[in-house]
Amino acid sequence: MAGLLKKKKRQEAEIPTASMADIAFLLLIFFLVTTTIDVDTGIGMTLPPKLEEDQEPPPVRERNMLKILVNAQGQVLIEDQPASIHQIREEVKKHITNNGVDPNYAESPQKAVVSIKTDCETSYNTYIQVLDEVWMAYFELWNAEARKLGYPNYNAYRATLGPDDENQIRKIIPAQISVAEPDC
Repeated sequence: MAGLLKKKKRQEAEIPTASMADIAFLLLIFFLVTTTIDVDTGIGMTLPPKLEEDQEPPPVRERNMLKILVNAQGQVLIEDQPASIHQIREEVKKHITNNGVDPNYAESPQKAVVSIKTDCETSYNTYIQVLDEVWMAYFELWNAEARKLGYPNYNAYRATLGPDDENQIRKIIPAQISVAEPDC
């Protein structure tokens, strides 16, 4: 009887933890794969090919270069004359479409170069505004050229181009923008 009265030891309840590490690992992998990380892409610009060490850069006549300078305070000089950011677009268009008439502007659209130079302390926002005005001048000229060819705008013209087709408008008015090293 003594044996019958012995209390049975109860087994304690256990939670199986062997697969807990596997589950944590799978969750970690899942979140690493599905999480997107924002990456600043910067400003997309096509750079010219790098010159050989012994190769000189191609010469540019002074009249074909429109110089835009931006100082640390965000003040703009176009050909050493004070100007506002809003004047840049019209000056760039005048420079590109001059066709040799005014000796202060480019000989032709193919030879026209727009040079942008900033100070190290120039705000990024000001630099972007200046660059946007230059690009908008080119887009307005490209839109006008597309309308001459019978398209409503430049984007409609580009939509008709195949991958191997040459962009005739960009051949007539190439975007030649030089972004010089900032003065520090």
